[in-house]
Amino acid sequence: MSQSIWRTGLQFFASAIVAGFLAVCGATLLMPDTADAQGRVRTDIEIDHSATGFPLSGGHAQVECQRCHLQGIFRGTPTQCAQCHSPGGRVVSTFKPANHLPTTVNCSSCHRTTSWTPAFFTHNGVAPGTCSKCHNRSTAEGKPSTHIPTTMSCDSCHRTVGWTGAAFKHTGVVPGTCATCHNGVQARGKSSGHLLTTASCDSCHRVGVANWLLVSGGFNHAGIVNGCATCHNGTTARGKAATHVPTTAGCETCHRSTTTFTGAAFNHTGIVSGCATCHNGTTARGKAASHVPTTAACETCHRSTTTFTGAAFNHTGIVAGCASCHNGTTARGKAATHVPTTAGCETCHRSTTTFTGAAFNHTGIVSGCATCHNGTTARGKAATHVPTTQACETCHRSTTTFTGAAFNHTGIVNGCATCHNGTTARGKAASHVPTTQSCETCHRSTTSFAGATFNHTGIVSGCATCHNGTTARGKAASHVPTTQACETCHRSTTSFAGAAFNHTGIVNGCATCHNGTTARGKAASHVPTTQSCETCHRSTTTFTGAQFSHTGITTGCATCHNGSTALGKPANHIPVSTACETCHRSTTAFAGSRYHSSVVATPGQCNTCHERGMNWLGVQGTRPSDHTSTRPRPNSNAPNSCDNSGCHRVGNSF
Repeated sequence: MSQSIWRTGLQFFASAIVAGFLAVCGATLLMPDTADAQGRVRTDIEIDHSATGFPLSGGHAQVECQRCHLQGIFRGTPTQCAQCHSPGGRVVSTFKPANHLPTTVNCSSCHRTTSWTPAFFTHNGVAPGTCSKCHNRSTAEGKPSTHIPTTMSCDSCHRTVGWTGAAFKHTGVVPGTCATCHNGVQARGKSSGHLLTTASCDSCHRVGVANWLLVSGGFNHAGIVNGCATCHNGTTARGKAATHVPTTAGCETCHRSTTTFTGAAFNHTGIVSGCATCHNGTTARGKAASHVPTTAACETCHRSTTTFTGAAFNHTGIVAGCASCHNGTTARGKAATHVPTTAGCETCHRSTTTFTGAAFNHTGIVSGCATCHNGTTARGKAATHVPTTQACETCHRSTTTFTGAAFNHTGIVNGCATCHNGTTARGKAASHVPTTQSCETCHRSTTSFAGATFNHTGIVSGCATCHNGTTARGKAASHVPTTQACETCHRSTTSFAGAAFNHTGIVNGCATCHNGTTARGKAASHVPTTQSCETCHRSTTTFTGAQFSHTGITTGCATCHNGSTALGKPANHIPVSTACETCHRSTTAFAGSRYHSSVVATPGQCNTCHERGMNWLGVQGTRPSDHTSTRPRPNSNAPNSCDNSGCHRVGNSF
């Protein structure tokens, strides 16, 4: 070893060994030939230092003797490390640096003579709870950055033989704070296969035990909604039983309870077939003893995945033999109120989804309807049915509908309103004649309401109560304008014709009705006049016998007296074209007329009338006393007319 190494590290060992040797051998050890009387040693003499009890080893073997044996004095040379390796020691040697571990143990307890490092610290005698005085990351290695956050003393968990393998004491750890350390960095955290949960570790894991799997009591499943198989794999925790439903679905798909496996509701989502794989009576509930005998797959009928009830049996292809199942045991049979029949179900029931709507096959049934239609077995008479004890088939002919029945009125001649009351059967319409008479008084037909002849017996007034144009026929548009009651004129109850208008009190205004439209007007041959009817017509029962009022008429007689409109000139009338009024002065008689009233003014041919043998309406021709013969020609004495004959001068007298 070089002098530098010897000087720097191990010189005190040599001194210690020498000192130890001297201590063993005595302070007065004499070494003849090597020391003088003052004990000074010769340095050029080799000795066996191990014989001193302080064998030189390591760095001490290279140390010069005088480094330890000062002034050549062997006696009293220190043998303990600290006697040299400390400030102010007898021998000046390297001593503990300022950052040395604070300890009172002998240097050799940790250090070897070959080198300061590595030192082997012995913790013997270290006071409990003082580790951090050295292990503070300055004096000695302290807690790493990943160390569990704690204020506990190191020796609470660590042993002095190594940092690793520390057993953490969980005493005093606040519940619910495990993850502060067990986060996968400072301490072991949840494994990748751990249950997905945010619950505190100590909710399930026992504190202070080495095995994570030893959970305390019942596992706290609060907040756990999936990943059950992570633990329930048959190893970590109880897994699926041998009889479990074959499935790869997660446990939580069906198991909702965290305290028991029973009561799980199998999630059938996406399962549309293969029910019998589980529902075989062993793995899961199978067909009941009363199940419909069938080899069809469960899903053929069972659509619900939550209940067996409500299954709709698939009747595809089944057209007969219903009673094989519908016997009241295997499947619903005939109700107590079912129609009494031995016919097969399918005779009437056509639907395979409902019993209702069956159409009873009435083929061959023509009587005895009430056997079933009694209101219990089958629909009976409605509350509004016609009150009758007749058999249904008396009126009902159809076997498919109750409507359209034609009531058999045979033998019914009265009491119509018993049924025809507006509830049981059609009653009086709103526009019906207001009457309390029984229906049959007017209605004779039992097949139609129309054609009824109203019985007016005893009705002598109040016609307009019905004959108002709504209830019954009222006044026609051409009816005589009057406010008189119908019965004033109409006497017949079978016809409107033949009514005799009651003209009582009517003395004028005849033309209001007698206008040729409302009532008979002036005939084509009527006297042309604008006078009102009542001027001449006095009778209200006949047009004949009217006395024409000639008041104010002095001319134009022939306008009416033309032999057509009124009496004209008779055949033996004086042949004259003179106007009537020339001679006729009276308007009440034709007699008494005087022709010559205007003869002077209008000279005429006298002999036209006054010829012998002539007789014009009582007017003689020639006077017999004067004229005894008929003249073949005008006056033979004077061929002029009478008034110009020289005989007759006066026009109005002979």
